[in-house]
Amino acid sequence: MAPKLSSATFTGLILPTCILLFLYSTLLPHNTPSSTKLQPSKPSISFTPACNFFNGRWVMDPNRIPMYDETCPFHRNAWNCLRNKRENMGRINSWKWIPEKCRLPRIDPLGFMGLMRNKRIGFVGDSLNENFLVSFLCILRAADSGAKKWKRKGAWRGAYFPKFNVTVAYHRAVLLAKYEWQPKQSAVSDQDGLNGTYRVDVDVPADDWADITDFYNVLVFNTGHWWGYDKFPKETPLVFYKGGQPILPPLEMFDGFKVVLENMILYIQKEFPRKTLKFWRLQSPRHFYGGNWNQNGSCLFNEPLEETQLDFWFDPRNNGVNKEARRLNHQIKEALQGTEIQLLDLTYLSEFRADAHPAIWLGKKDAVAVWGQDCMHWCLPGVPDTWVDILSQLIRHSLEAG
Repeated sequence: MAPKLSSATFTGLILPTCILLFLYSTLLPHNTPSSTKLQPSKPSISFTPACNFFNGRWVMDPNRIPMYDETCPFHRNAWNCLRNKRENMGRINSWKWIPEKCRLPRIDPLGFMGLMRNKRIGFVGDSLNENFLVSFLCILRAADSGAKKWKRKGAWRGAYFPKFNVTVAYHRAVLLAKYEWQPKQSAVSDQDGLNGTYRVDVDVPADDWADITDFYNVLVFNTGHWWGYDKFPKETPLVFYKGGQPILPPLEMFDGFKVVLENMILYIQKEFPRKTLKFWRLQSPRHFYGGNWNQNGSCLFNEPLEETQLDFWFDPRNNGVNKEARRLNHQIKEALQGTEIQLLDLTYLSEFRADAHPAIWLGKKDAVAVWGQDCMHWCLPGVPDTWVDILSQLIRHSLEAG
């Protein structure tokens, strides 16, 4: 028969046992099945999905000043409204965009460039994306005054920021798809009334961006301003091809636009890495009043439009000069549904700003007589600086959330 433990001996054993059990449970790793292994928590996100930067209003802020001036080396002369002595530039740049349900901070160039270290940002599209690019480059230069002009084969223009090893560049591709001039075949042919045609291969990207699939970490696409009969009149129309063969029956321009959108989006989805952050900038609205650019259209305004005026200017049902932006946007939104390409919907906030175009201040003698007023591109500094604020926040959000 085993001897009984005395109460003193039992108490002496209980205390060390409890201590050992406590240490064991504290120090032993907590194993979980591999399928449910805890992952590091994601960084906190600076704004919520309820924060829609694209809806809001413009308010006057006399303390708001641009981040660059007319000396920025990346300017294009026609958009350098400070150098060209455009009237009311101080007032143009005192308007601040206030989203409805959140705060839109101005870009912190130094912090943003730190986030983008060793990365590349590309813009692909027409000259409104170049307008966007110039604003971006001039702002980012505040973080690296050693920024240098940069050009790679196929790139229209850009800059390299050596302090951060960051490249930001633009590839000109006004239709996104490849197109080329085809002269009239003979004096007597079924092309009577035509001077020639522009062949558009709806399933082939323009050479300017066909070879950049693995180069950029962030891409911003756009097209739209060249899809009009002022660019391609009936004497020199667009003729659409797919798989090397003409599309029959021939497509009207807007139907061709839809087919190009579908095919270019498919190309982007198939050829570009999924990890590449992709945006599609919707239309930058024009503000021609009294006629189109080649019909004495004007934009000599000193104030933003009122919200009650926007439909008069831009609703396609009114058949006005500037009606195409919303119509094209509708088609772009439909084409992008179900893709990972994010909408950069800068149209509404820009619709207000009839006051912020170069207009007659183009920096070149006789430019207005030859080309008319510029009521399409934007003065810099100006409205595209707000575009930069929004894009930088969306990039930061996407990188932190990813």
